[in-house]
Amino acid sequence: MRRSPQALILALAALAITGMAHAADLPMINGEVKKVDESASKMTIKHEAITNLDMGAMTMVFKANDPALLKQVKPGDKVKFSADKVNGQITVMSIEKSQ
Repeated sequence: MRRSPQALILALAALAITGMAHAADLPMINGEVKKVDESASKMTIKHEAITNLDMGAMTMVFKANDPALLKQVKPGDKVKFSADKVNGQITVMSIEKSQ
C-alpha cells in the first residue's frame, strides 16, 4: 500500500507532537553542565535526583534527544532539564538555563 506524501507528513507531525507532550510530562531536574560533546551528541551534567528514573544525584553523560539542545548550553551553566530512557539510553529531552 502506497501512502501520499501528505499522509507521511501528518504521521511524522503526530509523532513529534506526542514526543513533545511526553517531554512536558517529565519532571525538571536541577543540574550544572560539565561538558558538551557536539560530535557525539552528548553532554555531561552534575544533577540532583531524577525521580522518574529512580536515579540518585550524580554526575553522568547523557545523550541529547535533539542535537540543537547542545547549542543551548555550555560548561558551567546552571540548568533545569528533563531526562528519560530512550532506546536504552538515558537522554536529555529538554534543557533550559536556570535564572
